[in-house]
Amino acid sequence: MIDPDRHLQIGSLLFDRLDQIDLTGPFEVLSRIPNATCRIYAKDREPVSDVNGLRLVADAPLSEAPKLDVLHVPGGYGQEALMEDEAVLRWIRAQAEAALCVFPVCTGALICGAAGLLVGKRATSHWSAHHLLHHFGAIPVDARVVEDGTLICAAGVTAGIDGALTVAARLRGPEVAQLIQLSMAYAPEPPFDAGTPERAPAAVLARARAAASTITAQRAATARRIETRLGLTRSGAAPD
Repeated sequence: MIDPDRHLQIGSLLFDRLDQIDLTGPFEVLSRIPNATCRIYAKDREPVSDVNGLRLVADAPLSEAPKLDVLHVPGGYGQEALMEDEAVLRWIRAQAEAALCVFPVCTGALICGAAGLLVGKRATSHWSAHHLLHHFGAIPVDARVVEDGTLICAAGVTAGIDGALTVAARLRGPEVAQLIQLSMAYAPEPPFDAGTPERAPAAVLARARAAASTITAQRAATARRIETRLGLTRSGAAPD
């Protein structure tokens, strides 16, 4: 737990075609952390649309962000456009250097991987991209939240809330995290037990894999290019 008198700077990355729950789910938690400022940063202040069309706007451009104690990196289909955007990757690397927590959600882990932050680290991501983590030198772990030093990864989408509560507990203690959880009435009881590939009916899983097949192939190609750029190419590795 960090000194409660220390004011914390928490920043979330915003980009076009992200998954808004990767952003807003954790924001609901992070913005409730006591004695902290929680803001959203993007390349500029122009509004962007999430993958389903929800319009969002940043508080400030990346260049105006202070040194962040928590760097929150969402995922979504727009993650592909950032994987080789050196300006964004440079900003992520610089912010991660002194951060107390680097917190990727969903395929935000791939963005952090492109920035070189996953090498030798235990990590997780959305089930459709989990198999790509090794390209970034990560140690893939099949879990909803994975902690490794300052890195706290949350798996797909709604897992961002669990990850953010983990961040809150690390920064301000379990009681504060529990108070936030209670204030949010976060006690999920989904009507169906189909939230993981292992539990979803086979026909549902097949449809989900088919729907994600194009973006998954794009992510795999990008991941292989970045693996080479980072000097992590493994000889004789099987294709994804």
